[in-house]
Amino acid sequence: MHLSRQGMQGIIDNDPFDVIVVGAGGAGLSAALFAAIAGARVLLVESTQYVGGTTAWSAGTTWVPGTHHAATVNAQDTLAAAATYLDQAVGDYAPGAMRQAFLDNGAEAVAHIEAHSELRYRPYPKHPDYISNLAGATLNGRALEPLPFDGRLLGELFGLIRPPIPEFTVLGGMMVDRTDINHLLALTKSWGSFKYSMRILLRHLADRLRHPRGTRLVMGNALVARLLYSLSQHDRVTLALNTSVQAFREGANGIEGLSLLSGESVREVHALAGVVLASGGLNRNPDFRKQFLPHIEMDWCPAAPGHTGQMQELALALGAQHSTSDMSPAFFAPVSIRKRKNDSLAVFPHFVMDRAKPGMVTVNQAGERFLNESTSYHLFGLGMQAADRITPSIPAYLVCDAAALRKYGIGMVRPGGKGLEPFLADGYLTRGDTLDELASQLDMDAVGLKRSVEQINAYAKTGIDPDFARGTTAYEQNLGDPNWPGKNPDIGPLEQAPFYAVKLYPGDIGASTGLVTDPHARVMRGQAPIPGLYAVGNDMQSIMGGVYPAPGITIGPGLVFAYVAVRDAMHRRDASALAR
Repeated sequence: MHLSRQGMQGIIDNDPFDVIVVGAGGAGLSAALFAAIAGARVLLVESTQYVGGTTAWSAGTTWVPGTHHAATVNAQDTLAAAATYLDQAVGDYAPGAMRQAFLDNGAEAVAHIEAHSELRYRPYPKHPDYISNLAGATLNGRALEPLPFDGRLLGELFGLIRPPIPEFTVLGGMMVDRTDINHLLALTKSWGSFKYSMRILLRHLADRLRHPRGTRLVMGNALVARLLYSLSQHDRVTLALNTSVQAFREGANGIEGLSLLSGESVREVHALAGVVLASGGLNRNPDFRKQFLPHIEMDWCPAAPGHTGQMQELALALGAQHSTSDMSPAFFAPVSIRKRKNDSLAVFPHFVMDRAKPGMVTVNQAGERFLNESTSYHLFGLGMQAADRITPSIPAYLVCDAAALRKYGIGMVRPGGKGLEPFLADGYLTRGDTLDELASQLDMDAVGLKRSVEQINAYAKTGIDPDFARGTTAYEQNLGDPNWPGKNPDIGPLEQAPFYAVKLYPGDIGASTGLVTDPHARVMRGQAPIPGLYAVGNDMQSIMGGVYPAPGITIGPGLVFAYVAVRDAMHRRDASALAR
């Protein structure tokens, strides 16, 4: 792989490439790798200094039904069952033909990239679909996670991977996944956990002698690293960082190339097979936010900075169109926000570690519960917005007692209950010796808060939440505490003072609305595709149509349609060569 860190060194004017990929997140890296595997000359253009996009900050989960991995944990699952599930969950919010193309090509895409690269997946033993009460849902097999990766193998390329969110690491840059966290929390309780924990801790200490952060990569960083490492083994791939696209070059055969800009340098490059848009979507485009997310502050967005929507603006100017059928234009998660010492904002998504656990309750400004705390993060974010139209619910307040804080942590506050002073001093965490005091500090109705806590305490005794059915589905119970001695793993009382709260906001974690494509990932102009132009990842309308039915439903389709797009582009190139 030829690397151009600061622009377009090594790229000459009118340089011909078979495939040009714009955006080096998970979908873009996958598209570039599929093209390289096919023998293409590839240019991968990235506007920032890092590769990985939001995928690098994610869990890296890749939702693809029907792969060879599924049979190892769920041999009974079928593509027909997955289709049934998606049809019920998504319905008319997105075209059924796109879902079918995803299912038809998913297993082949995963098998192909694993056979010809260093990308390796494993199925998580229990990772339920999010709407687990629908027919066709499964508890495992469809959600794949990348194997951990030794970043030292990348050499100087290690520094190209977007570092993880600092608040998601421990001990100065040590990445941890769910397995690691469970072992670390049980370090003094289990000999097996002690040995596991000491192994990764000693590895991290050794890393810090030579590297600015840990080189044992997990989750999204592992996925990105495996893709980058695989690309580095292909000498017909060029990666141009800190480079943006100024314009498409459209000719008689469709999109024939791009005009690139880096600093003050401009290059024209040819695309013989096609251009694949994988620039991350529209989340950080001010105009698109006004159109699609008018009430959601950009400061609440935990997505990576490269998602500027610039490529979508250029595509719309060609006659492309945004999807209009989505249930929601973006995917959401409740986030908490804290200013770092360098004045940057830490935006922390509350995915699984706290809000669904016993001893936690979420209330609005009136101190009232308004949703199921154990629902999926997307439905949680949508629920906040819907409730706010009736009673101020943005911010909402995640409230816990001292016992829950010690056991589970809350947001950026780690389990154990130690080191709270900085969080209290800057207002990220609020504490009250009584519920009345906590409500007063939050300018909240104390009567409402005490009533909500009394109700959840009563529900903890029965295990039944008659208001919002918290902890009733397999997905919700998986988020709870499996070792909780009560009747519902998601519901426990708030009894032990002091009491704590963190403010929650609905943060958009990725775009659902994107460019309309056909099942070959070709960008549509009216009823016909724009020849040579493809969109994948969050640049393409989500096949889920703004519904979030399972973990990894952005990364999985991003991988599969990268495969589909490159296959079509290479056929297009070969057909053109034959015609000549």
